[in-house]
Amino acid sequence: MKLYTALLKADTEPVLVREGFAWGALVFGPFWLAAHRAWIAAALCLAAYVLIAALAPGPVGAILAVGLAVILGFIGHDLRRWTLENRGFLLAHVVAARSPDDALFRLLTHRPELVARFRSGAV
Repeated sequence: MKLYTALLKADTEPVLVREGFAWGALVFGPFWLAAHRAWIAAALCLAAYVLIAALAPGPVGAILAVGLAVILGFIGHDLRRWTLENRGFLLAHVVAARSPDDALFRLLTHRPELVARFRSGAV
């Protein structure tokens, strides 16, 4: 079972963010953040990579870049949640499920008023 946090905002679909290590953030770093529309975090991450490359060339720079990638893997989903909260989303629930679809089903089962949004086409 995986844990998902459900973030809600009026008149939008709920957003489910998985808890745990973000392999995409580890491998793709700022591009993964940009793909999830975490623009500020992506820009800061890219700036950190550029600074590492400029100020610490050679093996030290490579070690620092790998360290930054590992840190991004650990905090990638937290940066997504931070970005969504800055856009007005509120943390509503933590859902345990096997997949994102199961998590959405459990959320809609627990919060039937959200189902009405999907039926009315308000999203």
